[in-house]
Amino acid sequence: MNDVMHFSAGISVMEISYILASVLFILGLKMLSHPLTARRGNILAAIGMILAIAATILFHEKEGKPIGNIGWILGAMVIGTIIGWVIAKRVRMTAMPQLVSFFNGMGGAAAALISMMEFPHVSQELMMRSGMANGHVLAILLGLVIGSVSWAGSMIAFGKLDGKIGDLRIKALRYVNMTILAGIIGFIVYIMTRDVAASAELTHLIIILFVVSVLYGVLFVMPIGGADMPVVISLLNSFTGVAAAMGGFLYNNQAMLTGGILVGSAGTILTILMCRAMNRSLLNVIIGVFGGGGSAAEGAAGTIKEITVADAAVLLSYSKKVVVVPGYGLAVAQAQHICHELDKMLEEKGVEVKYAIHPVAGRMPGHMNVLLAEADVPYEQLVESDEINPDLPNTDVIVVIGANDVVNPAAEDDPSSPIYGMPIVRAREAKNIIVMKRGMGKGYAAIENLLFYNDKTRMLFGDAKSTLQALVSEVKAL
Repeated sequence: MNDVMHFSAGISVMEISYILASVLFILGLKMLSHPLTARRGNILAAIGMILAIAATILFHEKEGKPIGNIGWILGAMVIGTIIGWVIAKRVRMTAMPQLVSFFNGMGGAAAALISMMEFPHVSQELMMRSGMANGHVLAILLGLVIGSVSWAGSMIAFGKLDGKIGDLRIKALRYVNMTILAGIIGFIVYIMTRDVAASAELTHLIIILFVVSVLYGVLFVMPIGGADMPVVISLLNSFTGVAAAMGGFLYNNQAMLTGGILVGSAGTILTILMCRAMNRSLLNVIIGVFGGGGSAAEGAAGTIKEITVADAAVLLSYSKKVVVVPGYGLAVAQAQHICHELDKMLEEKGVEVKYAIHPVAGRMPGHMNVLLAEADVPYEQLVESDEINPDLPNTDVIVVIGANDVVNPAAEDDPSSPIYGMPIVRAREAKNIIVMKRGMGKGYAAIENLLFYNDKTRMLFGDAKSTLQALVSEVKAL
């Protein structure tokens, strides 16, 4: 009797802990929607995760037995925490997209391993009642497939973002991918329609399903170009959330289920919003139709005109409205702090300074928001591209720092361009345009930027950080 009461009390405490953890996850996600509360939201979500882990270790029981191998579990958690902490502390802001891809891939791998370990232990009692076609088996198979695709795809995305893997552009690849996807669905149907007596013999098919899913994850991401990587990262992140939710179903773990659903739904919504921002469909992403690497605007005609740092400083100092368009080049140069110093100096001179934030600027969703938040740029100065575009004709100077594809007029003017139809920051509508770049290199979409040849454009060549420091000195001297 006492054992039963102890078991019931333990279950009750565990379930209450899961509910509290779920509430903390939801509150944390809500706070992440605004930069001023994002840090607090991250902490709340972390507390929720710690609570869920502690409750599982202390109170979870199966068939009346507590969790075993506690030493191994705690040891793995300590090692993983130390590795994650060290990596996160050392990574540069320019490598943040790679870090997000890597960590996301680890989540997918964990979900896939859970499914592989659980399939041989599917309850015989459950299978005798409903056969292989039951929710438990379906959750295992979906967790395996989605987790494997997320892991493999994230690792390829990591390699692409790090410059170690190029694009694989073969037209027939989309049909290969659809064939593999159909094969994966066929595998799942085959396994779930087998006789219960043959369940032990199906374990080897799980290994084959894992290998095929990994292959699909690799081929799914390989043809997608760099300009579309932010969408891919967001989509893979939603995959990992769905895979984690499958684990929640397997273990009847409400906290794991809630966390997975939140990540999956948030990632899916973000992916759809980013597809709209690029004027693409989600189907284009899934079958790998779009991507950079086009040759549109090659050999663009026009004259490149330069500007000196001194002249740029005068132009900025005597302006009323200035808009800065940050891009990946700003992150590479680690120039966000000196850029903020420049905008503060201009505001002291009575200049209104805003930052135009394009949804896919950088290498991951929200890359520029994170970059500028690190430099303590006030959130009120960050304006989405669709909101700032109507005001650009009244802007005295627009300064493009390391951005390329998101200001390229080819997106509106050249139907043959791979970025045609993508909404952009209409920099060409400003009264004066200053483009800060190291040289005339192309952007991540690998196409020429027609903005460089605009009559109103002046190129300010050099490293962004050094150039901005020189600008600060010149503005200060005026």
